[in-house]
Amino acid sequence: MDRSQKEDMVSQLKQIFADSVTVVVTHYSGLTVAEMTDLREKMREVGAGYKVTKNRLTRLALDGTDIKDLSELFVGPTGIAFSTDPVAAAKVAANFAKTNEKLIILGGVYDGQIMDIEGIGNLAKLPSLDELRGSIVGMIQTPATRIAGILQVPATQVARVIGAYQGKDEAA
Repeated sequence: MDRSQKEDMVSQLKQIFADSVTVVVTHYSGLTVAEMTDLREKMREVGAGYKVTKNRLTRLALDGTDIKDLSELFVGPTGIAFSTDPVAAAKVAANFAKTNEKLIILGGVYDGQIMDIEGIGNLAKLPSLDELRGSIVGMIQTPATRIAGILQVPATQVARVIGAYQGKDEAA
């Protein structure tokens, strides 16, 4: 990697740290290419990304930022999961780490705040933005269907009464 490629990598990392709401730092030692591909695909499915980083370049990218203390985590084979969704990257990384012990979560950043392993785990337990939207839509639709059901019952009863009177008149 020549100097210009390194500069490009540092600027890409700075951009990732600036644009992402959540960044999860992981060790990936021992992951096969297939497992790494699977992890990246799962990240892409939820709008997140996963990037293997060079520690020295990542430390340069973090230097001079509010989260420069995160550079302490970049030792050994590290990668970062990142997303603009507050919980997507943390949720996928935590679920993948449960099924594959080769991926180890070290910590991360949420909205400019450095978090430890426990904090990332708690973040991963929260519902995603899409799950929250779905539950809100469900809560909004439930009263509407109940109201429609309640309004239909009197209308059917009125129709039965009218039908009964009509049947009486025809009989007379």
